[in-house]
Amino acid sequence: MSDSGHSQPGMYGPGRRRRRRREREPGLPAGPLGVSGIGREREYSSRDRRDGSEETGGPVMQKTPIILAKPPAERPKPSAAAAAAASSSTAPATMEKTIVLMKPREESKPSAPSDGGAAIPATATREKEGQRPTQPVYQIQNRGMGSTAPSGNLDPVVGQAKLLPPEKMKHAIKLVDDQMNWCDNAMEYLLDQTDVLVVGVIGLQGTGKSMIMSLLSANMPEDDQRSYVFRTQSQEIRERAGNQTSGIDFFITQERIIFLDTQPILSPSVLDHLINNDRKLPPEYSLPHTYVEMQSLQVAAFLFTVCHVVIVAQDWFTDLNLYRFLQTAEMLKPSTPSPSHEHSGSSGSDEGTEYYPHVVFLQNKAKREDFCPRNLKQMHVVIDKLMMHSRLKYKGILSMLDCKVFPGLSSDYLDSEVNLFLLPVMESDGEENILRAGAGGTPVFSLLPGYKGHPSFQSLVSKMRSQVMSMPRPQLSHTILTEKNWFHYAARIWDGVKKSSALSEYSRLLA
Repeated sequence: MSDSGHSQPGMYGPGRRRRRRREREPGLPAGPLGVSGIGREREYSSRDRRDGSEETGGPVMQKTPIILAKPPAERPKPSAAAAAAASSSTAPATMEKTIVLMKPREESKPSAPSDGGAAIPATATREKEGQRPTQPVYQIQNRGMGSTAPSGNLDPVVGQAKLLPPEKMKHAIKLVDDQMNWCDNAMEYLLDQTDVLVVGVIGLQGTGKSMIMSLLSANMPEDDQRSYVFRTQSQEIRERAGNQTSGIDFFITQERIIFLDTQPILSPSVLDHLINNDRKLPPEYSLPHTYVEMQSLQVAAFLFTVCHVVIVAQDWFTDLNLYRFLQTAEMLKPSTPSPSHEHSGSSGSDEGTEYYPHVVFLQNKAKREDFCPRNLKQMHVVIDKLMMHSRLKYKGILSMLDCKVFPGLSSDYLDSEVNLFLLPVMESDGEENILRAGAGGTPVFSLLPGYKGHPSFQSLVSKMRSQVMSMPRPQLSHTILTEKNWFHYAARIWDGVKKSSALSEYSRLLA
């Protein structure tokens, strides 16, 4: 019989009938030996039974020699890739291309071993074709996990390590050491994400900068001061009028807020240490006090460039030299780096493109009379007049009236409200007991706290922390910076501050 199923002449002659009659198994009924009819069907059925297969009631032509080829009605719907690859009209060429397309899927995914001559089931073919659209997604996930192995073979320990939060800092580390050199230790605590807030602090010696930054970042007022993330002055250092912080200290919280604590500006203890220890001055500085002032200006100019918020701490109101120092640091602040597509002749000092941080004036160790509404209004007026020519953002982001520190005052009580916050002296438990005892001699009044004239220290610290953490986070440069990009940007700014021609010219005028 030919491939088309039609008989050819001479195939069923008398000699061929006799040969088939001798090969017939005994016990089978003999039928007519015509070329077509019942006898021919019985011969095919007996031959099938000799091969060990069961008799089927369907037409004989369904069992074709080509096993992988199926009728068009029973073939699965080809995918888009198989339809595009099927350019031949013959069945063998189509099957050959289908097998080639299935090889990459079998190599990328482990499959069960099968016999060499066995046909691929239709259900397995449909599953593979159904997984084909999602295969690139799995490959992207594998690349994201840093492994080329299939998702079922990934080490669970490696996957959990990728999802763990960054290491939590327990204490502050150096960003700039006491020799004013940059340190790279903070890089291991930073991530590649852009939602970061940078808060710095400057102030005179002994104003409580380290204590304030510790309370805003990770500690509570009732904690032991020896466990603060920023080390505060010990009793020995306080007795010899020394300073605790040298250079710039770095700490980042789990909320991705960076706190920068600095050494005191215009510090007499730094000047005393420089003179008594015979430390050699850099060649560009001739006098020790000039070197100390230039160090303070470098730190302030650096904070004005890399911080979103700068806290100016003071413990009495007010020192005019402090505001003069702030305006000088603003004048010597490095310009915001211009984007690469701008022409090189642009100085970047225009007001529209230059960056200036938000400034918060913190009145630490405030007395009871400082919380009087009349005195509070005068303090706002004085700061506003002193800073009226400054381009630092000292208004509009922090208000003691909005956080209900003064519940009897309306929001429009202060005509020129600046970013000013008052913190009283942090009292210990012993001092509070003395206030309770002095409130009255009877047992009833001794249980009540003494009158302070302001909310408690814990309450005011909590209100200030909530306002600082909710401050806006504008772009520090013309591009959005991640935490790691900010670190490299800050290192470049610090190097530029130390080599600034404006600061060198200013130091020459001081000498």
